[in-house]
Amino acid sequence: MLNVARLKLLKEVAYRGSFSAAAGALSYTQSAVSQQIAALEGEVGMTLLERHPRGVSLTAAGQTLVGHAEGILARLDAAEASMAAIAGLRGGRLRVASFPTAGARLMPLAIAEFCAAYPAIELSLAEGEPEAIVPRLRAGELDLALLFEFADEQLEREQLTRTDLFADPLYLALARAHPLAGAERVRLQDLAEEAWVQTSRASPCARHVVRSCHAAGFEPRVAFESDDYQTVQGLVAAGVGVALIPQLALPATRAPQAGTSADIVIRELSPASPVRRVIAAVPTGARLVPAAPAMLGVLEAVARDYEHHKGRPAT
Repeated sequence: MLNVARLKLLKEVAYRGSFSAAAGALSYTQSAVSQQIAALEGEVGMTLLERHPRGVSLTAAGQTLVGHAEGILARLDAAEASMAAIAGLRGGRLRVASFPTAGARLMPLAIAEFCAAYPAIELSLAEGEPEAIVPRLRAGELDLALLFEFADEQLEREQLTRTDLFADPLYLALARAHPLAGAERVRLQDLAEEAWVQTSRASPCARHVVRSCHAAGFEPRVAFESDDYQTVQGLVAAGVGVALIPQLALPATRAPQAGTSADIVIRELSPASPVRRVIAAVPTGARLVPAAPAMLGVLEAVARDYEHHKGRPAT
């Protein structure tokens, strides 16, 4: 393989017309330049320069090699400039993923702030449940992911660096006319005879709801399933079931700080509601792209602001 440093020397000698001029321009000794050119000629097995009393000139082989060297060196310079731009967040790309409820509430704010600060970064967003996102993150298809997990069902941590953002409690949603809507406190076991509305059976939230009900001593009677929390809330409002809904999935019209809406009552379970942790994850080590820490900082700021304003439900 040809030595890049020697190609640079050959180009400089050809441009300057002599070893001494090239040596002076590059702060080398004339002897060092001569030795490196001789080594390059040894690599290609051909004479590249004709020596004259007053300088040097390129042979046919030398002219051909310098022509290629100019293109190679120009591409290397462009690569170095691109790397510097990425390191300075003046270019490159960032592939982000999020779970749906965070995608609706947090990611739009984070993306808007990131794009305003780093307009030259090409940003993309994918959506999915954590179990589908994590393998893609570990495989290098994604650069950063917003995930959630429950304490009793944690995500795989290998090859990932995680940042804890905030707790996202699951609140009880009842129709306003439900007999327990005005109760002083509601325990999970008080809902043993209810019909339940939840996300699809394989989803992490649905599995946690079932585990929580088991811990309270009963098997939940799941009557309706939907991965759209608007549909879940609509079914609860219609009085056909109750549900545990993450706070992130509650729109402003049913915000916990308001406590109730025209059709649904949002309650915190006694003695405490189930909680999932919202986290950001990036690959560990060299696969971390320079833009990822910047987006992580934006997400932390958005999460702090969300935590400050989210409030608690009336009980």
